[in-house]
Amino acid sequence: MLNLRTFYKKSILFRCNIIHTILFSQIISFHFVAPVSAATSFSSKFTAFCPANISTFSLTSKVFSSSTSASEALTETETEAQSQSQSAMKKIPLTKLTSYANSYAAANGLQVESKNSNLESSSSSYQCAPISLLPNAFPCQSFQNAQSLAPYFNLLVDKVSRDAEFLNDTLGGEHGVISKDEYTKKLLELYNDIYVSSNDNLDDMKPNFAKEADRLGIQRSDYMLNSGTEDGEFELKQVELNTIAASFAGLAVNVAKLHQSMTDRFSSELKDWLEMNQKAVMGENYVLPSSSSSSTYTVGVPNNPALERLPFAMKVAHERYVERFVTKSKNENVPAVILFVVQEGETNTVDQRMLEFKLWEEYKIPVVRMSLTKANNQLQMDEENGTLYILPEESIDGKISTEKYQVSVAYFRAGYAPTDYPDGYDGIEWESRDMIERSRATKCPSLGYHLAGTKKVQQQLARPGVLERFFDGKDEESSNTVGKMREAFAGLYSLGDDAVQEDYSAVKDVLSGAEGKYVLKPQREGGGYNYYGDSLLEKIRENVEEGDGSLKLGEDLAEFILMQRLFPPKQRAVLVRSGKVEGSGQSISEFGCFGTIVQTHDGKATLHNEYSGFLLRTKFENVDEGGVASGFATLSSPYLC
Repeated sequence: MLNLRTFYKKSILFRCNIIHTILFSQIISFHFVAPVSAATSFSSKFTAFCPANISTFSLTSKVFSSSTSASEALTETETEAQSQSQSAMKKIPLTKLTSYANSYAAANGLQVESKNSNLESSSSSYQCAPISLLPNAFPCQSFQNAQSLAPYFNLLVDKVSRDAEFLNDTLGGEHGVISKDEYTKKLLELYNDIYVSSNDNLDDMKPNFAKEADRLGIQRSDYMLNSGTEDGEFELKQVELNTIAASFAGLAVNVAKLHQSMTDRFSSELKDWLEMNQKAVMGENYVLPSSSSSSTYTVGVPNNPALERLPFAMKVAHERYVERFVTKSKNENVPAVILFVVQEGETNTVDQRMLEFKLWEEYKIPVVRMSLTKANNQLQMDEENGTLYILPEESIDGKISTEKYQVSVAYFRAGYAPTDYPDGYDGIEWESRDMIERSRATKCPSLGYHLAGTKKVQQQLARPGVLERFFDGKDEESSNTVGKMREAFAGLYSLGDDAVQEDYSAVKDVLSGAEGKYVLKPQREGGGYNYYGDSLLEKIRENVEEGDGSLKLGEDLAEFILMQRLFPPKQRAVLVRSGKVEGSGQSISEFGCFGTIVQTHDGKATLHNEYSGFLLRTKFENVDEGGVASGFATLSSPYLC
């Protein structure tokens, strides 16, 4: 698994090369903020500069060259802002807050699992999840905008998933995504085999009941604020739409509760800090709403309904299955359960277990956890009616230790990356995925929903006129829906054989020295796969031929898209990892908005569709990638302003 230590290695070596020229003067004047506590020693501040210590520090909002002094690098405004930031930092009781956060995490399950293994035995321990110690300022208008868009994006995913022609045109082709991306190719092949093809040779056909299955979507649309307007305000722009294994709903709820507790309990001590960050986002002239103001929102951390609404959506899908296939068929002797498909060695178990426990506490729906590897031996599909069974397990003494179940909903928290299929593209994990998909159990996501979340589909949906394929725009409501969704799209550019002039212009922009304005993204989830800056430029140069003012894109670029890089507002943050302060510095955040939908198998009825909670992830400004599980970011919550 990628982690922050690995990611920072090169950047910190670079820092060490330039910092030695200013190190002595900076140590004397302490013009930096390292991980501090009442007991922080001089030596710990000194080692913050070295590669062996990943602690992040912030000298200023700029990186100094060896020939630039601190006073020359800072403008008067930046100097004043830095002074205010350091003043606010000194006022917060860091040791007390960190201790409070760790205790709260232990008492309320705001934790991740840590695997301990040796030759003789293996065990697990739990520690505080990676978090931002305090919430991050976020505009209420943008928060509400993301909420309002959630049901529309839910519907869009469902509509795209049923449009086989669109998915094949977008992802297929001789020089399309699947020509270079084996993983996406496998997904599309299964999709076509199960949902599209009509094999006339009955002897060669596998039993297939997928078209009888309802659809459950648990999506998370991720956004960033972007400084793209002339008046200096920030726009809400979509980074990506996650349709499989959209995680951290449970932990995000507890982070919000922690931040609500801390900002209430330590309100006077945090007042300057919170106001400083609100002005960093809203502008220096921002006026805090008074208690008597007519504001339509309450300043502070909002309640997060994710741990209520995600299990509720699962319950709707489960009850629909029971009504259709258990009660009517009088197959009540085999209890129905929800299957959680998880990774081997999963460490984000607490977040998943919260959903499991809520399903039992509120609705008495049991959950069974299983990896794709294990599923190959423990799942079985009834070839007569498509029921997916979980077979009984044998205990050590050979006795049956569990009963037989039928699966109502298969909820995937794994299967989103090639590494989840270690036996290869013809191996047992893909056999498991195929069997689950062919059953009549409701899938979350189905293969169509999964493919709808690929970066290439996202890029194609941003093309002029494409959204109208799914929302006809003939009435005012449909037209407004298309307009709102399109406003949220960032610049997205094709690098495949469907590239148009706009796409070539973006590539030329990169080659002319504007690589910092873009991100190069493959069809992957989980963080750690994107190209930025110099590596982006090198990748493009290696695969583009220039001549006579024209460009020829290399075939290896087909699996990527080029995306406009977003520049959100920076604000001060203290990040905590493994229960310890990792550092303090300027940070940026990415806002995730959960949405849930239950659609009937034929797409004729929407049984459930709503906004279902939020997630905020915060990282230091000089970190490109954004995954929490992959070690780049931390969990936070929005402080509405």
